[in-house]
Amino acid sequence: MDNLEKTGFFIDGWRVSPDEGVLVRADEVVHLEPKVMEVLVYFASRPGEVITREELERDVWRGALIGYDAVTATVIKLRKALLDNARQPRIIATIPKKGYQLIVPVNPSEDNDIEVSIPVSTTTQTTKIFRKPALYKLAVVGAILVVVLVFTWQELLQQSDTPLPSIVVLPIENLDTTDNHAVFVDGITEDIITDLSRMSNLMVFASNTTFKYRGRQMTPQALRDELNVDFILKGTARHEGNNIRINVQLINSRTGFNIWAQRYDREVKEVFAVQDDITTSLINALAIKLSSREKRQLARRATSNLEAYEHFLEGQRLSRAQTKQTNARAREEYKQAIKIDPAYGRAYGALAYTLAFDYRHGWTDTPVENLERALGLAEQGVALDNSIPQTYWSLGYVYLRRNEYENARRAAAESIRVAPNYADGYGLLALIHNGLGQPEVALKYANRGMQLNPYYTWDYLLNVGFSNYLLGNYTQAIEILEKAQERNENAIPIKLFLAASYVQANRLSDAEWTVDQIQILNPATTLSHTAEATILTKPKLKNQFLNDLRIAGLPE
Repeated sequence: MDNLEKTGFFIDGWRVSPDEGVLVRADEVVHLEPKVMEVLVYFASRPGEVITREELERDVWRGALIGYDAVTATVIKLRKALLDNARQPRIIATIPKKGYQLIVPVNPSEDNDIEVSIPVSTTTQTTKIFRKPALYKLAVVGAILVVVLVFTWQELLQQSDTPLPSIVVLPIENLDTTDNHAVFVDGITEDIITDLSRMSNLMVFASNTTFKYRGRQMTPQALRDELNVDFILKGTARHEGNNIRINVQLINSRTGFNIWAQRYDREVKEVFAVQDDITTSLINALAIKLSSREKRQLARRATSNLEAYEHFLEGQRLSRAQTKQTNARAREEYKQAIKIDPAYGRAYGALAYTLAFDYRHGWTDTPVENLERALGLAEQGVALDNSIPQTYWSLGYVYLRRNEYENARRAAAESIRVAPNYADGYGLLALIHNGLGQPEVALKYANRGMQLNPYYTWDYLLNVGFSNYLLGNYTQAIEILEKAQERNENAIPIKLFLAASYVQANRLSDAEWTVDQIQILNPATTLSHTAEATILTKPKLKNQFLNDLRIAGLPE
């Protein structure tokens, strides 16, 4: 593997240069993200072998705790760069329940120094936007008089392309030489986003989108072009013993100039006061008018206990991996946070979610008791802290798993009432309304969630495809669900609605092939199991869905 990294290699007509991070073929150049290139080199070091997800996590991610979608998403990017197709693979095959296999030969470089010559006329690309023309700005030669226009908030409202002025809070950069405080610093970023998401006069991008920009060096103008965002908050943090130094700056993406900047040198135990100060300063700098309710919400802090907060953040880190083991470990962290601070409402909601998540995946021998316990914890979380959206979201999720749809809808709606920019609240509402047989309403919520979270996960696309299936827009449903499947090849709910849509579009061979894939992934997925698990409540829609799957060949 080390030799391949140094010398490069050829694969399927592509010349691969790991040092440069590029693929070259004739006049075509494709830039790969570092992790995507690492995966390609790893595959190339073991051509023809079946490589498991566990091996990739161990050797490429080096044991780091990652979400389940991370490996899948990286392979998807690699396939797109190589113009490969998961369904009819030419280069990388998916071996169900095992892993991946490189099915083309790897030829070593003819010399030890690959020189990558990028033609002037060639458009370079990243794995994010494959083979789409990049946007270049013309360099202007000569003297330029820069006139900085200081916009008032009202002027910005009139000129913005979005209904409300928008802001993205970039991940605060951890300047420590080790990663010991990385989770803590990420928690500060998340809390600032949560505080701002409660503002009704501001559009705030979700944290899923925010963290996609970690480590990416982009100009304010480039961020504006990519997200259509008006303001950017960026910062750094460094621990020095018991102290923490945080630098933050608010940037106008139109001009690239700072609107506000501040440095905080405080003891670590004062981090909550720093967060409050940053949020208040942002609101003042942007001249946001707060309602009395918003003022009350901002005055509340989820916890003032630093030790409890650190346990909660560790629970969040573990929970994102979405495995049985990490879910159990996250539960213990939340319990510890509650033990230290019994009034920590958000920790109660997070603990409730771990129990409902166990139920959803069949990871418990006492499912009824688990859901009862989850409901009690979720209700307690809201009772302790009804000023943040996450406690309501957890309650809504638990109700949904209990098939109490109206209660789930009310709780999810409350999450976006207290935080109009809470993308996950819109996503949950979309799922609930699809289950209730109200696809038009579901689409409205799903689209709003994707607007707030442009780097949305596969489940947002599932909701949109689900809605189009219910509306009878089968061609559109297929197109969207196939995109969702590209983001998660192992998600059975996607394949179920895709198979049903294929049947309605008279693509029976595709429907049968999809059901075959479902059976390979999980032979226990049958019509009777699906009838129990589906969230569809209207008998007509439920019967149509099950009948489509029966025609597609899903066994009884």
